[in-house]
Amino acid sequence: MTVRFIGAGPGAADLITVRGQRIVATSPVCLYAGSLVPPELLAQCPPGARLVDTSGLDLDQITAELVAAHAAGLDVARLHSGDLSIYSAVAEQVRRLDAAGVPWEMVPGVPAFAAAAAALGRELTVPTVGQSVVLTRLAQRATAMPAGEDLATFGRSRALLVLHLATHLVDQVVAELVPHYGAQCPAAVVAMASRPDEVVLRGTLADIAGQVHEAGIRRTAVILVGQVLGAEQFGDSYLYSPGRDRSGDGPAACAPGPEQS
Repeated sequence: MTVRFIGAGPGAADLITVRGQRIVATSPVCLYAGSLVPPELLAQCPPGARLVDTSGLDLDQITAELVAAHAAGLDVARLHSGDLSIYSAVAEQVRRLDAAGVPWEMVPGVPAFAAAAAALGRELTVPTVGQSVVLTRLAQRATAMPAGEDLATFGRSRALLVLHLATHLVDQVVAELVPHYGAQCPAAVVAMASRPDEVVLRGTLADIAGQVHEAGIRRTAVILVGQVLGAEQFGDSYLYSPGRDRSGDGPAACAPGPEQS
């Protein structure tokens, strides 16, 4: 039997992938990340499914649940909020499953930063303004950051920064980024992205911290900082330029992709 790690999306129940939804509906065991996974998704589990909220469990207890389900011949849907590729704590789980001889698969989901961009109505890579996105966090009360992965280092790039798990440290974020981006650099905070209680704050590094404190945002939010958030005057993408030679383009070559935007 197989453990399937599923990115459940940023919060809205209909932002899970079709594949993920199908696995949830057919798995007799479902482990999920507490209040971060919408109850509407759990309602899609088959009748009699074993539902395990992992928010109060440590890694050993979670692993024990997964191994026990495998031993019983039961497939598992392991739901994580957002996407599995960042800040999901999947790496240490699959390492233990490998050691226990338990097969697993990963099903991607919609990440929080993508939902935040949609809430802001912004593309995060804008031609001639910014083509790079740095996804990062701060280390206080969390696993230490590796050397060189600090706000000052990233700030020197002036790329768009997306900070997870950092709204409670928004004053520190502003203090460390203003020397590199300037106080008038556009900034935004999106909390509960895609959910009914979504909160969107827009401003600059000069005022975004005050907005966060006034709104009382402490968790389930991302901070975005960069010029692309306010970009209005910029060149068009070469992808659709009338001057581009398309004579040798087949269907694959014409298909838009991140490397072409």
